[in-house]
This record gives sequence, C-alpha cells and structure tokens, in this order.
Amino acid sequence: MNTNAAKIIDALGGTAEVARLFGVRMPSISSWRVSGIPGARMMYLQAVRPDVLQGVDVQAATAHSVSR
Repeated sequence: MNTNAAKIIDALGGTAEVARLFGVRMPSISSWRVSGIPGARMMYLQAVRPDVLQGVDVQAATAHSVSR
C-alpha cells in the first residue's frame, strides 16, 4: 500500500471520485493505492489541485516506471 497515494485519493473524495476526475475505471484508481499515482496524473494534480498535496510526500506517492 502506498499510503501517500492513498491520502491523496482520499483527499480528492475517494476512489469513485478520482475515477470520474480522470475518466478511468475504479479498479485503475484502486491499483494506484498500491503502486502510486502515475507521473502524468500527478503532474495534473500539482497544476489543478495543489491543495490536496499539502503535507504529502508527492515523490513517494508517484508511481515510478521500471526501466528495462
């Protein structure tokens, strides 16, 4: 569980609300609670909802892709 990502999702109104915000299905948001919020989505949140990121480790909440 990525507790930082979960805090952000909860601050935005929960899984269903974040799914509506980004136009994705709820299982995608549920997986963000484990793996972190994708980088592009985090950049969007930083631009439009910086208030929900206050006091949260944004870097730790962001999913990091694995290089191969």
